[in-house]
Amino acid sequence: MRGPAVLPGPLSPSGVPAARSPKATFDAIVVAVLEDLEARWHSELGLVEFAVEEAPMVPDDWDADTVPLASLVRGTGAAPTRLVLFRRPIELRAETRSDLSALVLTVLVEQVSELLGRPPEEVDPRYDSD
Repeated sequence: MRGPAVLPGPLSPSGVPAARSPKATFDAIVVAVLEDLEARWHSELGLVEFAVEEAPMVPDDWDADTVPLASLVRGTGAAPTRLVLFRRPIELRAETRSDLSALVLTVLVEQVSELLGRPPEEVDPRYDSD
């Protein structure tokens, strides 16, 4: 499909789609979860760079049965810690938007939990290990 998703009108400026793209929806979910986590753990997190990438670059000799959903690289010296979520593998595991929100929450809480050395249930009470 090409062109605007809706015709221009009084409620939708020219060129603004009526609905968010899947990428924009995913990013909004990530930002909402991160705002909660950063508000709660800001002083302990320190300098962490959060990012979203489409998919991980797995090496040719990758022998695991699954694709990673996130990557956590601890910072060294002046380089900050970098936590990256991989959008497509997460989206492909979610059937609904609520599934997507729950999976993003789970992945982020588990990564922050590893970073802080605390149990996921302590990092965020909404965390459900199931």
